Amino acid sequence: MRAVAYQVPQAIEAEMSLVDIDLPRPEPEGRDILVEVKAISVNPVDTKIRRGAKPEPGQWKVLGWDAAGVVSAVGPEVSFFKPGDEVFYAGAINRSGTNAEFHLVDERIVGRKPRSVDFAAAAALPLTSITAWEMLFDRLDVTRPVAGAANAIVIIGGAGGVGSIAIQIARALTDLTVIATASRPETVEWVKSLGAHHVVDHRQPLAAQIEALRLGQPGFVFSTTNTDDHLDQIVELIAPQGRFGLIDDPKQLDALPLKRKSISLHWELMFTRSLFATADIEKQNALLNGVSELVDAGKIKSTLNENFGTINAANLKRAHAVIESGKAKGKIVLSGF
Repeated sequence: MRAVAYQVPQAIEAEMSLVDIDLPRPEPEGRDILVEVKAISVNPVDTKIRRGAKPEPGQWKVLGWDAAGVVSAVGPEVSFFKPGDEVFYAGAINRSGTNAEFHLVDERIVGRKPRSVDFAAAAALPLTSITAWEMLFDRLDVTRPVAGAANAIVIIGGAGGVGSIAIQIARALTDLTVIATASRPETVEWVKSLGAHHVVDHRQPLAAQIEALRLGQPGFVFSTTNTDDHLDQIVELIAPQGRFGLIDDPKQLDALPLKRKSISLHWELMFTRSLFATADIEKQNALLNGVSELVDAGKIKSTLNENFGTINAANLKRAHAVIESGKAKGKIVLSGF
């Protein structure tokens, strides 16, 4: 089968940073399904792993987690899917990735692809949807109000992949006032189109801008990027006993300033359930099926922004470069081999 991989972590500009290769087609066992990959999307985690993770000597590292495709074969213990089913999912960080024609994945972290969109649009959704959903409902518990706080959430990095879907899920499933951050005219318009009630500029102090909205202090903050740059402002703007969640990797995070307001701190990594085979791993299957239903009901839309063409090393290099520039809006997708 065709695949894209690397053997040595390198800058994306390097000739061998990503390479077109051939690999044996895997066979499903246990609860694994074998998916014929029709489309993938690229996430910041792809670039982080490429820059830092070394495969075993002489082996190839296949990246990619988001995928949409068709079930080709199933393991003997599979009960959710059968060959021919159309699916979408975000894979597991400790297994070979989706930048390949065929991919093995545990059925418990796979959902049924939305019927109303094509494979490319579906591939843009899983990783960011799982991240946003788990942060909102499993970590921040946004359906449980913070006493005395404005029933509002600040989403820092609203135009990114996670921010773009978090805005929509919050609007579709909660009564929160959604305040998103964006700094360029095109990203401001993007987050408004996704349903943000208010947009503030993350290049300027956040607390004063949010105070000027006259909503009160928000009970929730969801930081998707550059958390270390915004931490002081987050502490200032959030309500006492508020809940603060993040998904990025600050070089350092001093939690002591959170103490005075009794602000709770929540991390989200959507790979945790698959990495540790947690007792509730099947929640990701249910979650993705819920996302699929919301898409088909017209309540949320795919955050696909650009399709870079067929799945090959050259197009993936281009996508990685855009992600690393920090200027991506929505999701970048590749489809077909």
